[in-house]
Amino acid sequence: MQRLGGTVIQLDESSSSHQKGESLSDTVQVMCGYSDVVVIRHPKPGALEVASRNCRKPIINAGDGTGEHPTQALLDVFTIREELGTVNGMTVTMVGDLKHGRTVHSLARLLTLYRVNLCYVAPKGLEMPQEVVDYVAARGIPQSTYSSLEDALPETDVLYMTRIQKERFATPEEYERSCGQFVVTPHTMTKAKKKMVLMHPLPRVFEISPEVDTDPRAAYFRQAECGMYVRMALLALVLGRV
Repeated sequence: MQRLGGTVIQLDESSSSHQKGESLSDTVQVMCGYSDVVVIRHPKPGALEVASRNCRKPIINAGDGTGEHPTQALLDVFTIREELGTVNGMTVTMVGDLKHGRTVHSLARLLTLYRVNLCYVAPKGLEMPQEVVDYVAARGIPQSTYSSLEDALPETDVLYMTRIQKERFATPEEYERSCGQFVVTPHTMTKAKKKMVLMHPLPRVFEISPEVDTDPRAAYFRQAECGMYVRMALLALVLGRV
C-alpha cells in the first residue's frame, strides 16, 4: 500500500477494542469509516467471511487461521507462470503440513482452474483435508498421495514445500514426531527435473536446507517479491485504480 502511495492504519488485537469485548464485525465496521480497503489476518477459520457481511469497503483475506490464504495462492500461480511460462500441464507437489497449511488449501483450489496434476506428501495425520481433496476431485483434477518425497520428485514440475506448524500442535512432543521427515537438500535436488521450480510460502524452518538457496531452481525469495507486486495489483484493482 505504501509503494502505491497510500497510508496504512495498523490495528492488532492488543490495541483494539477487542480487549473490551468488541466483536470483529463491529471493529471492521468502525475501520471502514477510516479507510478505503480493509485487510485482515485472523486466527479463526471463516472469521473473514462473517466480517465481510457488514463491511462497506473492500475486504481482503490475509489469512484466516488454518482456513484459507487466497492472496498467497494468487502470488503462487503468478510465480509459477513467471518461472515456467505456464501453469497448464504442470505437476505440482505439495509437501509438509497440509492439514494446517492454509496456503496449500487455497493453492489447491485455485489450481483447479488449470490443467494440472496435484501430488501430496505429508506426515501421518497432517494430510490434505478431505474437503479440499473433494473440491479438487469434483473439478476433475488428478490427485496422488505419496509417503516419500523421493517417489514424487521425478515427475514434479513445481515442488511446494511448507513448514510443520509448531503453533498448531497441542504438545511439543506431537510437533517433534512430525518434524524432519521431508527435507530438501542439495542431494535431493539432484533427483529433480532440471527445470523444476522449488517454492515455499515462508517462513521456512528446517524443510529446505540453506545450501539449496544458490540453486537456480530455488524460487522462494523471488516468490516473496512476486507477492508484493501481486498484492499491489490487487489493492489497485479493488480501489478502482486499474
